[in-house]
Amino acid sequence: MNIQKPVVGIIGGGQLGSMLAQAAKKINIKVIILSDDKDAPAYNYADQFIHSDYNDNLQIEKFVSLVDIVTFEFENIPFEVLNKISKIKKVLPLPKINQIVQDRRKEKSFVNDLGIKTTEWSFINSKEDIKNNKHLLPGILKTCKLGYDGKGQYIISSVNDLHKISSGITDCILEKIVNLKLEISVIITRFHNGECSIYEPIENNHQEQILKYSKIPANINQGIFYKAQSDAKLLAEKLDYVGTMCVEYFLTMENELLVNEIAPRVHNSGHLTINAFNISQFENHIRAVCGLDNEKVIKISDAEMINILGKEIEEYKGKSFKDNEFFFDYGKKAIKEKRKMGHLTTLNK
Repeated sequence: MNIQKPVVGIIGGGQLGSMLAQAAKKINIKVIILSDDKDAPAYNYADQFIHSDYNDNLQIEKFVSLVDIVTFEFENIPFEVLNKISKIKKVLPLPKINQIVQDRRKEKSFVNDLGIKTTEWSFINSKEDIKNNKHLLPGILKTCKLGYDGKGQYIISSVNDLHKISSGITDCILEKIVNLKLEISVIITRFHNGECSIYEPIENNHQEQILKYSKIPANINQGIFYKAQSDAKLLAEKLDYVGTMCVEYFLTMENELLVNEIAPRVHNSGHLTINAFNISQFENHIRAVCGLDNEKVIKISDAEMINILGKEIEEYKGKSFKDNEFFFDYGKKAIKEKRKMGHLTTLNK
């Protein structure tokens, strides 16, 4: 007996939306993309593409009417939009999760309340609040909402740096800068029945607060390996998460593991799972939100991934690659400085 597979609606048409659409095609699932960018690269992989602002009710209604399940490629979609859709069709991960992770204050509090450590931090609503939290300096001032790839973040070495911030300081957190050994991330997929598929920790290197390089295996001991996976599983369970998410960690020179951020979606650091595992983070996400079985994830090879930024893409387009190298061009029309244009994964068997 043939079981009718659901039609998946994906909000967002960037590289993550493209990879989700490609993964869905691999397992014969139809995808409809909704994007506010008419030139979004996911256009090339969707069964149907709807160009619309995310507050256009008519287009949202059209999109919802065509799909069975809705998911998304980035977390900064207004909660109101996702919540409205969820009253008609299932939205996974649940919109309430975005209310937590869209706000750094709520996110840090959620993590700490579970007994999981983060960097030392405080809520900041004025320059005076920073002066009252001098013990957190040198620190990083981050807006509670929005901000990614280093946007909305300011390094403050001392109170003498406050004059450099021209805009008003409201609704921020101040994080103490840690003595950093390295950064890792854990990609985890949680299914409807609570089963989890957890990839091994990935070591990451950021340049100017943008991910540049990822690799497996990470240079960590076995205790950190399992602690990172265990904390990620606890976070997914407490969020009642369905789908793929990423937990980013700091590992200090004292070997203390600290949660940095939760990304409620597939993640850039997990791109190497496409080639290094039998089931990628993207396919696992589609499987989970569609209620398909959790199939065993098997590692094929050690791997490293390099992000290709801005004009670097022009150099890579003219290259020839070895059998163990896999070049991904995201097909973005506009080349901008520091914009993620593609990536290269190398398998190291």
